Amino acid sequence: MGRQKKVLGAGPQGLPPLQPEAAAALQELAAQVALGLEEGRDLETLREMAAATSGDLAWDLHLIAALSGLAHPGVPGLLTALFGAGEDKPRRKALKRALHLLKTRGVPVPENLLPREEAAPLRAPGRAPALAHLSQVLGNGERYVILEGPKEILGGNFLVSLVSDQEGIKECHLLSVKSRERREFWDHFRSQGLAEPATASPAYAVRLLEKAQELKPDAEGVNRYRSLRQKIWQEWGHPDDAPDTEALLPALNPGDQSRFLDQSRDLARHPLFFSWLPGPEEITPWLNKLREVQESPLVLSEQQRQARLEDVVEEAVLALYPLEARDLWRGRLLTMAYFLHLRGLETEARLAQAAAQDLTAGSRGPLAGENPFLQALVWEAIQMAWEFLDKTRKDAASPSPLLTPGTEPLLIRR
Repeated sequence: MGRQKKVLGAGPQGLPPLQPEAAAALQELAAQVALGLEEGRDLETLREMAAATSGDLAWDLHLIAALSGLAHPGVPGLLTALFGAGEDKPRRKALKRALHLLKTRGVPVPENLLPREEAAPLRAPGRAPALAHLSQVLGNGERYVILEGPKEILGGNFLVSLVSDQEGIKECHLLSVKSRERREFWDHFRSQGLAEPATASPAYAVRLLEKAQELKPDAEGVNRYRSLRQKIWQEWGHPDDAPDTEALLPALNPGDQSRFLDQSRDLARHPLFFSWLPGPEEITPWLNKLREVQESPLVLSEQQRQARLEDVVEEAVLALYPLEARDLWRGRLLTMAYFLHLRGLETEARLAQAAAQDLTAGSRGPLAGENPFLQALVWEAIQMAWEFLDKTRKDAASPSPLLTPGTEPLLIRR
């Protein structure tokens, strides 16, 4: 058998392969960028051209490698605009490698082009590093912030804080976890339904703790944190050294914002957002209203019936997520977007970021309808409740005292 030609899908050595259609699309994109560079197009135009396709890790790594093959002075700035703000290790490592490669080929690369990584505090040789771990954000605005470091600094090697965007530091525990107990320690969080934690900048984690204690100074866990605050600042970093969450996420251009916002409804079915779905007590009144619509003799056609069902869902969204609480949900989505970014789930991160930006006051016109993500949460909760009641009715062979579902699907999903 003759030797096969090397194709882009196989990628540079060490990169995950791309599907043939993705490899072809990447070749075409690289050619378009090369043409744009030669024509002297501005950086923002080139960034938008390439950013519209990014998000998947394998694709981004191949894109970085492909662009590094273009020996043009505009490439370093373009690569940095696309990937310089990210903190995930694979992309940052690939970006550094690409900039070094361009420099060796004679392409000018400014010294301060790539933002400096946060310097780790100096510590004695052999001493454990200061680390920070974050759980995902739950639907009630709670998450775990875990500081891990030398036992001799705090008197324990894990400071575990449960923080809430409404109630501040709800719990704060200093633990001494031995090496053989580490697996059991992390398994405890998984047993609570939490995903694998993300490793974050220590100063960013301290900033989260500081904002939580400022939110509610008399919260139950604040005293423990305050008693260790100065040592934490010295070892993990000062909260002012970390930027706000929004500044840590790459900016979305208007085209990306619109596209990702429409796709953000998919997050309602993502396991990391299951805790965000409205609970049975919250959704029950709206199930009963939907039943009234189905049974109403005033609805004359299927089109009218579906329109009224959608009106009920819109009312439910406004009731469950009132306008005065939208900023709270915006903050939750932004912090969740950064968690997803740290975990390398870039597509999901962009969807959450777009949904968050849409909740910014004044960003949505009166004719634009409801936020697609919030709307999807309600639709999904209603559909799940309806299917559960239908199954319960069939299993019990008797009508539910709450609601007797029809045999037809309740909602036509958009």
